[in-house]
Amino acid sequence: MKRTLSATDVAASVSNSLHETVTAESHVLTIRDRATGWGTTVSSPGPGTDPTGQLSWGYTARWMWRIRKIPGVKPRGFYIKQNLVEFQRTKMEKQSMANYKAGIIGLGFIGGADPVSGDALGQKISSLDGTHFVSLSENPRVEVVAGSTRDAGRRERFAERSGARTYADWREMLDTEALDIVSVATYSPVHAEITVECAERGIRAIYCEKPIATRLPDAERMLAACEKSGSLLAINHNRRFDSNYRRLRDLISNGGFGEIISVNLQWAGGRLGNVGTHNFDAAAMLTSSRIESVSGTLDLAGKPDCRGPDFQDPGGWGILRLASGAKITVDAADYATTPYLTIVNGTKGRARAGLFKTEFVLEFVDGTSETWEKPPIRPSGMDTCVSEIVAWMDDGTPFSHPAEEALNTFEAIVAFHASHARNGGWVDLPLKGEDRDWVVNTG
Repeated sequence: MKRTLSATDVAASVSNSLHETVTAESHVLTIRDRATGWGTTVSSPGPGTDPTGQLSWGYTARWMWRIRKIPGVKPRGFYIKQNLVEFQRTKMEKQSMANYKAGIIGLGFIGGADPVSGDALGQKISSLDGTHFVSLSENPRVEVVAGSTRDAGRRERFAERSGARTYADWREMLDTEALDIVSVATYSPVHAEITVECAERGIRAIYCEKPIATRLPDAERMLAACEKSGSLLAINHNRRFDSNYRRLRDLISNGGFGEIISVNLQWAGGRLGNVGTHNFDAAAMLTSSRIESVSGTLDLAGKPDCRGPDFQDPGGWGILRLASGAKITVDAADYATTPYLTIVNGTKGRARAGLFKTEFVLEFVDGTSETWEKPPIRPSGMDTCVSEIVAWMDDGTPFSHPAEEALNTFEAIVAFHASHARNGGWVDLPLKGEDRDWVVNTG
């Protein structure tokens, strides 16, 4: 049976939900996201109705409802319009409909959507193209039941945000929980150890942060273990799941820019392992080609890594040769302040792209041009990736970013280091001999 709730009733109910703290005064709800601190004011024309006048705040004996802001909108005290309001079933309903249980190993900035961890890095969750926790927990087919981190503060904050069980030891989590999906959102040096064990334990899908590993043999072990167990290994190269990047890939594939001559990559802050992995992978994606050889020079300015003194991940300058014959140029100095930019050059024109969720500018040799608007923030690249993971688990729908592509991207980064040791000499892929032993010491 359904009953009408006052704003005060709704506030009391919604404040018990996963993400928001809600207060009420008269017919106005103030919703504040616990993770980001963003506040949203929702005004109602009267008790029991939402601002659009079309839905009621209420619950039935079977469902409880909570109101939340639409992801991607940064509300700061304005009234929500009709297209910014949606209703979502609570965790109680979600538990009854979810098919897959997920756990997250690494509950920091990208893994647990932890704002305190973001502050330590000088970054905000709002700057990300999703987080493991948000993208998993908001997929209607997935329930996040557990998380693991050695950091007690992160465990406490994650438990408060999610209601999930937490563990200091990821192996204990795997021992205790019956998980279908595991996100590996730890520092890169332990990706391989965790991924291999997850595969050996029969975890069906492993969603691992980039870069895939810090050593080429470790990355190969990850692929071999997942192939043996039949597990899906998804690497978080989010450009692969961005709608404008996919649209541009398809246009290039269909000959919209003629023969592709080159791709120019530039970004600030260096970090070939942590940031370059996205950009190398995006260039390979856009051209539907693999990287075959690398000539690179590292920037040895010695910029401290934001993840601490244990890591050293320089930028640099270089050229990557694709199987198609096209070249990728790289301009990524450690202390550069140049804006992020990807330019694809073809015989019929060029395309300029930004980071992600940005507008694209297309210019053609016949003098015409067009601009593709920024896509909506949600679904994020990670939302789309999780949806594709679920589709693969449901019926084997092919996953759009096989881990072999992420391996090729990482091998190119390793080759950059090997080339530097040869004064910028060309290094061919696949790597052989001592070139396979380089460590990309990225966090």
